[in-house]
Amino acid sequence: MKTKRRSGLNITFRLLGLVKPLMGIMFLAIFMGTLGFLTAIFIPVFGAYALVDILGINTILSLKTITISVLIFALLRGILRYAEQAANHHIAFKLLAIIRDYVFKSLRRLAPAKLESKDKGNLIAMITTDIELIEVFYAHTISPVAIAFIISVIMTSYLASINPIFGLIALLAYLTVGILIPMLISKIGAKAGTVYRDQVGKLSSTVLDSLRGLREVLQFNYGLASKGAIKQQTLELNKSLKDTKNYEGLTNALVATAIMTYSLIILFVGINLYSNNSIGFDGLVIAFVAMISSFGPVVALANLSNNLIQTFAAADRVLDILDEEPITKDITNQAQTSFGDIEINDLSFAYDQEVIIDQLDLSVESNQVLGLSGKSGSGKSTILRLLMRFWDSDSGSININNKSIKEINTSDLRKMESFVTQDTSLFNKSVIDNIKISNLDASLDQVIEAAKKASIHDFIETLPQGYETIIGELGSSLSGGERQRIGLARAFLHDAPLLLLDEPTSNLDSLNEGIILKSINDEKENKTIILVSHREKTLSIADKIINLESERSS
Repeated sequence: MKTKRRSGLNITFRLLGLVKPLMGIMFLAIFMGTLGFLTAIFIPVFGAYALVDILGINTILSLKTITISVLIFALLRGILRYAEQAANHHIAFKLLAIIRDYVFKSLRRLAPAKLESKDKGNLIAMITTDIELIEVFYAHTISPVAIAFIISVIMTSYLASINPIFGLIALLAYLTVGILIPMLISKIGAKAGTVYRDQVGKLSSTVLDSLRGLREVLQFNYGLASKGAIKQQTLELNKSLKDTKNYEGLTNALVATAIMTYSLIILFVGINLYSNNSIGFDGLVIAFVAMISSFGPVVALANLSNNLIQTFAAADRVLDILDEEPITKDITNQAQTSFGDIEINDLSFAYDQEVIIDQLDLSVESNQVLGLSGKSGSGKSTILRLLMRFWDSDSGSININNKSIKEINTSDLRKMESFVTQDTSLFNKSVIDNIKISNLDASLDQVIEAAKKASIHDFIETLPQGYETIIGELGSSLSGGERQRIGLARAFLHDAPLLLLDEPTSNLDSLNEGIILKSINDEKENKTIILVSHREKTLSIADKIINLESERSS
């Protein structure tokens, strides 16, 4: 579990690293944004020149030139603003697609071992809303920061050209509004953003659990308790949101106070300089107007601190997934291995501190059906997962054809194994698509043959569209036995030499159990089968039965 949050600077550099392929567009966005803000600033500045000209004070610009310039600036402001935003959002959406790709690749690396311990609702919140929030950084942070810096340099120089004191005041104003206030708010509000994003994930998990267990909620009259839990988490979420909004209000108040203060300072300083004949009346008016008109970019920068509190918290959660190391790493670049006898020597494995398998020795010959029995927690299913290398053993070895599975290419290992669990995961796709997951190139005839072996073909034929019937999210339209038989059909279609079956008949009636056991027994002519079950009838097809309770006690 993560205990330390990344710094905002660390997160910024990590996110900036992804911009490299799109730097050309980013520079274009910054250029257009800078020109756009300059046109917006100099519309009132040129208005001040016009006012001075009307009062009969000579300026470097004629009234006609000022009028034409203001019209051009007004037109360009809209065009440049649109172009800047279009470029920024193009970058943002491109990079969000890249980040999603990275996240899903990371989830595949972490699956299944590490993902089993994570809240599914929290993961859903992370891959949806958290990634969406990162859009704020790319579309509304990078170029505004650069634009604010460039505009501040230009306007500081411009005001200093009227009088150096004006330049100094402008510099202090821009530093206060654009840097000091955002840094202060970011520092004191970072925790609130993290708490808010975590509570969004928790609420997603609770809602998802309630929806998945809706039948149980109704059956056991658990609705009020479930509603209460959601209500309580919603109240906590609202409190966290209120905290973040308080920081947003504090930012706005500090920014408004700073702008008013520095505007008054430059006005009073200007009046003093005018009284001392250090500047003319035109310098006083133009400096004051230029100052109050130039805060736009740094105000946008200050307002970023409100959004970045949540954005950095969301990015931190996404980076956790990207940086997390899998329990088992894929093996590549090894010589191809063919399937053969299985040897398990002195194997030990523990979940956290609980020892599940202790110094187990086991051999499985090719084309043999090995049955594993024992009470829950004796390690039956764990052995199958270790054979799949979902986890690695703490000590000892598992060898296939005299080669450690830690030295077999992961892709080769997956090809030589078919694993059927008690709970078959189904997708919101057609029946045929769900079965073909194990062999995307399979023909319809091959799918039907596998379905017949799994005793599910006749049922599929009764469905409205047969094999093209959509079975609903998580296979909600099917019974547990029907889902389990689709899982078996997948395994038969995969046609791997090693068949790992974890309670393959637990959800089946006696008739279908007998049919499937016959199909499994027929497969042993060209397959090695390891069969986990509590049922004596299921284990009756095994050539050899190992009771893991006695193995552990020996």
